Amino acid sequence: MCHHYAPRDPIAEFWRGEISLRQLRVLVEGLPPDGALARRVRGHHWQHNEFMLADIRDLLARLGTDFVNANRDPKKSAPAPYPDPAWRPESPAAKHKRHEKTRKEITEARSGYMRIVAQVTPQHAEKG
Repeated sequence: MCHHYAPRDPIAEFWRGEISLRQLRVLVEGLPPDGALARRVRGHHWQHNEFMLADIRDLLARLGTDFVNANRDPKKSAPAPYPDPAWRPESPAAKHKRHEKTRKEITEARSGYMRIVAQVTPQHAEKG
């Protein structure tokens, strides 16, 4: 805080009774999003721009793979797999939550597929 509000020291001003708790809260909430406090709370130094760039990189890589697969000779080669997504910082709890969500989505998609197969082709309902 001292770095952002220099030469003032808002915490010392609060303890001396020069500013109220509300004023201190306003000063803390007004700290920059790329400051030390924000980095500590997030647990990493990435900002919104870095996450957007990583998303764009992943989408362009998938687009390139789709283009290659759409223009390949199906008799000569197998489709190219999608590349791995770019690394992003995340906490272990967030990673676990993301894996659980992905597992749930896969299970729901598979059950929906099996339901459609059972309705359209009853003879193949159990085979999937």
